[in-house]
Amino acid sequence: MPNFEPFLRGYRVLRLPIVDERGASAWPEIFPPEKIDQIRRTVGPRHFSSQMMLEYISEEKSRLEPDALNFYTGELDLRKAQIDVGACRARPGVCDTPLQITGYSCYWDPSSARRGADASVIALVLRDDKTRHAFIHDIKYLAAHEDDLHPFATQCESVLDFMAAYGLRHIAVEVNGIGNALPEILRNASVQRGQPLVIQKIINSAKKEMRILDAIEPLLGTGRLYAHERIRAAPLVDEFADWSFAATLNRDDGLDAVAGALRTPPIAIRPRGAARMITAKTEFPL
Repeated sequence: MPNFEPFLRGYRVLRLPIVDERGASAWPEIFPPEKIDQIRRTVGPRHFSSQMMLEYISEEKSRLEPDALNFYTGELDLRKAQIDVGACRARPGVCDTPLQITGYSCYWDPSSARRGADASVIALVLRDDKTRHAFIHDIKYLAAHEDDLHPFATQCESVLDFMAAYGLRHIAVEVNGIGNALPEILRNASVQRGQPLVIQKIINSAKKEMRILDAIEPLLGTGRLYAHERIRAAPLVDEFADWSFAATLNRDDGLDAVAGALRTPPIAIRPRGAARMITAKTEFPL
C-alpha cells in the first residue's frame, strides 16, 4: 500500500485580520481607518467580525434588540421625496431636518390569516441610499374572519387600501405556496377599483431565519434602522424582542415581511418640485 502524506502537513495557517491587536490596519494603503469604519458601519458587527477580523460568531448568538430601533413621528411626502421626521428619538443631529428618501419597497408576505395560521403581513420600508438608512414606515397585519367566503379577495382590498393611503403603485408579493394565486386576484381587484399597480412576484428559497438575520441585523447593529411610532402598536416590536435564530416557534411574520422589503430592490422616489404658474401673453399688436 502506498504511504500517502496528509495534505498540507507542515503548513502553517496565516491569519491576517484587517485590524491588528494595536488597532492598526493590516493594509493601510488599501484599507485606511476611515475605509474600515465605513465597512464596519455597512455590514454590521457580526459580518465584520467573521469576514474582516476572522473571528466567527455563530448565528445562534444573534439577537434583534428592539432598543436599537430609532423611532420617528414624521410622515412621507412623495412630492418632496422626504420624511418630515418630527420628534425623532435618535442620535442627536440625525433627525433635526427632514430626511431625503430615494426609494421604497412595499412587500406582502401572505397567508390565509385564519385562526392558528401564520399572519398575513404587508410592510412599507423607505430607503435613503445615500446614507444607507432604512425606515419601517408602516406595517399591517391582515385579518380574515372564519365566515368570510373570499378571504383572499378581502385581504387584497385591505392591501389596496394600504397602498392608496401612501400613493403607492408597486408591490412585491411572495408567491411561495399559498401566495401563488394572489397576484392575479390582487390585479383583478385593482382593475375593478381603477387603482393601477405593478406586481412583482417573489420566490424565496433561503431559510427564513437567515433571510431575517441577514436583512435586518446589519442595519439594526449599526443604528441605521428606523421605525415610525405607529409601529409600536403592532406586534412587530414584540417579534424583535422575542426572536431567536435557534428558536423553532418564532413569531416572526412581521419580521419576515420587513426582511422581504429590505431584500427587494426599492422603487425610486424623486422630488417632483413645486408647480410653476405660467402666464401666456395674449395681447398681440395688430
